[in-house]
Amino acid sequence: MEKQYDFEIETLGECKRSSPIIMSSRRGDGISDYVSDNDRILYDIDTMEVGGKTVPVHADAVQLAGPREHIYFNPSHVHAAICTCGGICPGLNNVIRAVVRCFWYRYGVRRISGIQYGYLGLLENSPWPIIPLDPDVVDDIQEKGGTILGSARGGGKQVEEIVDSLERMNINILITIGGDGTLRGAYDIGEEIKRRGLKIAVVGVPKTIDNDLSFIDSSFGFDTAVTSAVPSVRGAHVEAKNSINGIGLVKVMGRESGFIAASTSLAQSDVNFCLIPESPFDLEGPNGLLENLRRRILERGHAVILVAEGAGQDLVPPTGETDASGNVKFQDIGLFLKKKIADYFREQGIPTSIKYIDPSYIIRSAPADSYDSIYCARLGAHAVHAAMAGKTQCIASRVNNQFVYLPIKVAVSKRSHVDVEGSLWRDVLENTRQPFSMKNN
Repeated sequence: MEKQYDFEIETLGECKRSSPIIMSSRRGDGISDYVSDNDRILYDIDTMEVGGKTVPVHADAVQLAGPREHIYFNPSHVHAAICTCGGICPGLNNVIRAVVRCFWYRYGVRRISGIQYGYLGLLENSPWPIIPLDPDVVDDIQEKGGTILGSARGGGKQVEEIVDSLERMNINILITIGGDGTLRGAYDIGEEIKRRGLKIAVVGVPKTIDNDLSFIDSSFGFDTAVTSAVPSVRGAHVEAKNSINGIGLVKVMGRESGFIAASTSLAQSDVNFCLIPESPFDLEGPNGLLENLRRRILERGHAVILVAEGAGQDLVPPTGETDASGNVKFQDIGLFLKKKIADYFREQGIPTSIKYIDPSYIIRSAPADSYDSIYCARLGAHAVHAAMAGKTQCIASRVNNQFVYLPIKVAVSKRSHVDVEGSLWRDVLENTRQPFSMKNN
């Protein structure tokens, strides 16, 4: 067996202080057990046959998450800070609440600061004051969408200025909640902290509504996003079916990965064409989208198209613009398709009624559903356990249905994409009955 990845977690030093969390180190006594750094699971569950035996393909193992028997920080000396970065997402408030409550009730930490508007709130000229956090402040925030701290892109590259602020405010634990760009910023912040010889733990909670972070089962907020997208598809289907040659067109999030569109297509089987970035398509030609759509309309009298925002970007001129996180700004593929479809059917002399629905911001701002609420509560607590044990430049997440710690450097090393040869996309094609490819060659 070979190792593919370095899953070792960096620490600030030896954990010499007994944890205030009273648990057990013995199995079978009916008391919850501490987790050891030696408690690990295989990351890759694929197997192969060797000498007539089934063995793992790779030996990569990751640390299980959870409270340690000994911790690094003295809780009475801890000043913890929390920030939420990037676009908003269902579950942010749930994670904030879980982090605050775990620090306060489990470890007795009494200095917890909320940083407003992500890394921008840690810059020297930030106009936004720190928000003191305690269980009363976060009591019912899980009922609301968004984040009580506000969220913004940018600032993560001003690493030296951010670490200056952490030093000035005597912060020794930073919990960052965000996606790929946020985690890359957290890693760079951790590197600057190491360069200065400081004892500040940086722990991330991965957030990406597109579910495009590799090495983890799923991102929080993804389940809620799919649940929130379903009514739009249902509405598009009703509109299409009750019109002459009706076409319902729905756009959902998914810049580089089409997980929301794919999963929504399975959750609401009214979708006839699911368009994702991983499966390029042609508009025209005998096997293009328009010809397939024409055949569907003539056969069934209505159709529903679900498109991810990053799909078909090769068909539109680039904007040449980027956002504050450095992400390329996309053209609105939904509006583009609406016009192209309308023009095509007009030329064909086929009357149609096209209804375009873009629920993106409704989805992003929704409060977490019950599944994500549970997930966020556990992620937030595990992030605190990591930080109090002096672990740094790592994320708390879930792999193979177990909560684990992963190095940030590994977590952001590649993106996750829908495998067009895998079971998820196969099931989507079976549900939509669209061609496996809508390319002409």
